[in-house]
Amino acid sequence: MKKYGIFIDGQFVESEGKEFFHVVNPATDEVVSEVPLCTVEDTKRAIQSSKQAQKKWRAVSSIERATYLKKMAEEVRANAQAFARILNQEQGKPFPQALAEVNNAVGRLEYDAGWARRVEGEIIPSDSPRENLMLFKEPLGVVSCILPWNFPFYVMVRKLAPALVTGNTVILKPSSETPNLTLEFGQVIQKLCLPKGVVNIVTGKGSVVGAELCSNPLVNMVTFTGSTEGGQEVMRAAADSVAKVSLELGGKAPAVVMNDADLELAVTCVVGGRIRNAGQVCNSVERVYVQEGIAEKFTARVIDRMRKLTIGNGAVEPFPEMGPMINHNAKESVHSDVEHAKAQGAKLALGGKIPSQFAKGSYYEPTVLTDCSQDMQIMHKEIFGPVMPIMIFRDVEQVLELANDCEYGLTSTLYTSSFKTAMEFANNIEAGELYVNRQQGEAYAGFHAGWKKSGIGGDDGKHGMEEFLQTRTVYMKY
Repeated sequence: MKKYGIFIDGQFVESEGKEFFHVVNPATDEVVSEVPLCTVEDTKRAIQSSKQAQKKWRAVSSIERATYLKKMAEEVRANAQAFARILNQEQGKPFPQALAEVNNAVGRLEYDAGWARRVEGEIIPSDSPRENLMLFKEPLGVVSCILPWNFPFYVMVRKLAPALVTGNTVILKPSSETPNLTLEFGQVIQKLCLPKGVVNIVTGKGSVVGAELCSNPLVNMVTFTGSTEGGQEVMRAAADSVAKVSLELGGKAPAVVMNDADLELAVTCVVGGRIRNAGQVCNSVERVYVQEGIAEKFTARVIDRMRKLTIGNGAVEPFPEMGPMINHNAKESVHSDVEHAKAQGAKLALGGKIPSQFAKGSYYEPTVLTDCSQDMQIMHKEIFGPVMPIMIFRDVEQVLELANDCEYGLTSTLYTSSFKTAMEFANNIEAGELYVNRQQGEAYAGFHAGWKKSGIGGDDGKHGMEEFLQTRTVYMKY
C-alpha cells in the first residue's frame, strides 16, 4: 500500500494534521493507498503559494508556458501504461478505458498548448476622435480546481491546461475516491521543474479543503465538476469573495430513437453510452425515448446486447466491457432507484440485481426498465449507474416536450435519417450539447456547457479557454 504526501510549493510535504484516509479499489475492496487528510492550514499554505507564484507565472511568455504543457504531455505519454494501471486500481474502469482516458489527457495537453499564440485582444473603434479602445485578455489569478472521481485524470487536465497556458496558477483538489493519479502527476510537475507554486495539490474533505478553496479571498476562480448539490455548495462558498465559478454538474441526458433511425447504430450507441464507466458519466444516456413504430424491435435488441455484456475486474484479462461502480454506497443507491421505479410501475426487463458472483467489489448488473412513463422518478433523477429506462413516444412534437421536461440540460442524443427532424432538435432541444447519430463524447475544440441545473460556464475549445481570462479595456486618447 502506497502512502502519499501533498504537493505544495514545488515539493511533496506532510499534512499538518498528520491524519490519512484510505483509497479503496472498487473492484476488490482492497485498500490501495493512504492519502493525507489536509487541514484548513494546509489549504491556506497551498493558496498562498499559488498567489505568490502567479505574478511571475503571468510574466512568462505564453509560448514558454505552452512548452511546459508539451513536456507534461510527453511525460504522461511515456508513462501511459503505468498511469492507466493506477487509474484502473483507484477508479475501477476497465484497463482499456483507463488507458483511453490517459491518452485523451495527452491529446488535451497538446491541444491547449496550441492556444499559446491564439489568445487575442481587440482594438475597438471609439466614438471620440483621436482615441482607440484596446481590450486586453488577462489571467484571472489563482484558480481552484475541484475534481470528480469518474474521470479524475482527464478532467484534471481539462482544467489545468487552459488555466496554465493563460497565465493562472492552480490548486488541484482531487476527489477523495480517486486522488492517487493526481498525486502521481505531481511527480511529473516536479520532474519538469515547473516554477514553485504554479501547481499545488491538496487532498481531503470537501467540507474542509473544498470549502477553503472556494471561500478564500485569494482565490479568483473555482472550477468544479460534480453533482448539482455540490455545485450549489461551491456557489454559496464563493459568494462572499465573489470568485468566478465554472460548474459542470449533473445530467439526465435523453436519447431519442426515431422510426427512421439506423437501428443497429442506435442500439450500439445507446448501449455504449449507458454502460461506459458503469454508467457513471455526466453525459451518459440516462433515459431513452423510442418511437412506437420500432419500439418492440429496438427494445429487444437492447436487452439482448445488455444481457451479453461482460462484467468484472477491469485489471484482469480478458478485459470486461464494464467494471464496478465507485463504491458500495453508489451500488446501493442505484439499486434503490431501480426498486423505486418498479414500485411506480416500470417493468424490469433485465438485471436489477447486485450480482452474486462477486464476493467483493461494487458491481451492479446492466439493467433495462420498460413500460416507463414520464411521471416516474427514474425519468427525472440522475441514476449514475448502468440502468436504462425506456419510454415509447408518438411524434417529434411530443418527444421534444418529454426530452425538455427536466431540470437538467447537459447533453442529448438523436438517431434519425431525417434532416428536418435533426434540425427541429438542433433548434429546440434544451441542452448544451446534441449528438446526432453518434455516441456522446466531447471534442477538444467544442464547448461542453450545461443548461438549467447542469452548470454555469463550460470547458473546451475557444470558449472554454476564455473561462480562465478576464478583460481590461484601455481608452487611449492621443
